[in-house]
Amino acid sequence: MPPVRRPGLFLGVALDGAGWHPASWREPAARPSELFTAGYWVDRARSLEAAGLDFLTIEDSLALQSSRAAFHDNRTDLVRGRLDAVMVAARVAPRTQRIGLIPSVTVTHTEPFHISKAIATLDFVSSGRAGVRVQVSARPHETAHFGRRDATAAPNDLFAEAAEYVEVVRRLWDSWEDDAEIRDVATGRFVDRDKLHYIDFDGRWFRVKGPSITPRPPQAQPPVVALAHSTVPYRFAASSADVALITPMDATEARRIVDEVAGFRGPRDVRVLADVVVFLGESRVEAEDRKHRLDDLFGHRYRSDALVFVGTVAELADLVEEWSGAGIDGFRLRPAGIPHDADLIGAGLVPLLRTRSLFPEVPRSGSLRDRFGWDRPANRYGPAAVGR
Repeated sequence: MPPVRRPGLFLGVALDGAGWHPASWREPAARPSELFTAGYWVDRARSLEAAGLDFLTIEDSLALQSSRAAFHDNRTDLVRGRLDAVMVAARVAPRTQRIGLIPSVTVTHTEPFHISKAIATLDFVSSGRAGVRVQVSARPHETAHFGRRDATAAPNDLFAEAAEYVEVVRRLWDSWEDDAEIRDVATGRFVDRDKLHYIDFDGRWFRVKGPSITPRPPQAQPPVVALAHSTVPYRFAASSADVALITPMDATEARRIVDEVAGFRGPRDVRVLADVVVFLGESRVEAEDRKHRLDDLFGHRYRSDALVFVGTVAELADLVEEWSGAGIDGFRLRPAGIPHDADLIGAGLVPLLRTRSLFPEVPRSGSLRDRFGWDRPANRYGPAAVGR
């Protein structure tokens, strides 16, 4: 059964330091001295929220950034270092009211018990606006930080492990029933122990007894997001995640990938969003000149796993409209420079998409699940589930 589409596309912004271009920290409006302050991230989130964006994601990894895909570099002229994405989201949450907050976590070297309670906590702090973007790691320099495994794991194994990880997280979120907390001062009962459940998960990679130490999140199941570039991760995103981020280069490829993901998802209602890196200007020439300047500072032509769009807001709106016709549910835009491109997305693209009836006039509200169009799921360990 095809998913029920809510009015308008879903639109989010991917935040990564001073922007996705490695030299963006050297632009005049950038704030490189503030990248490791809470105020920087709060300001960015509040600006995107005011513009009406549905969500933002925060990048993270287990190693320093590098201009080489799989290895360290020794460059000292580019941004190096990050704050923890989940903790940044937790700081941003009480300073925002509506926008969804989706930090990135690496599931290859971490434990699902820790991530389940961290995202559940974020969901409480944000009043139901949390999600999580899960990613795998096959990079030797990340593996070396932990020393517990071989760095040559096959992609099939990495994504099979990630699927098991997500399943454990989801079960832990359900390990408390919604009314497990009694908080009855008169009887001295704070919790009903019969409504806390052992998950007793015994898989290939994880053995987790449970229950969680954190009550069931406000959304019950915060949305899980996964970025996918090929068939193995498409299968993972369709079967384990709620939102699949894909990286087509044109509308034809977008349609092909949407169809491939649909073939793996079965009855699951998975949203498919396209990732695009954006360099924006008042004219295409201005945008191209700006990218050339940044490339000169970088010392290389900037390339990405996603389409690199260079042009005006109106041209970007044309692309969004064309790809939406190919079955894309929405977009996660990666601003090449912050604040330049992020501000133009909010001040220029969003109003233009509204005039074309592609984005809601009134920003979506409620939980992050609400705005993606999903109901709050029943607890798998509750009486109704046990009775089936």
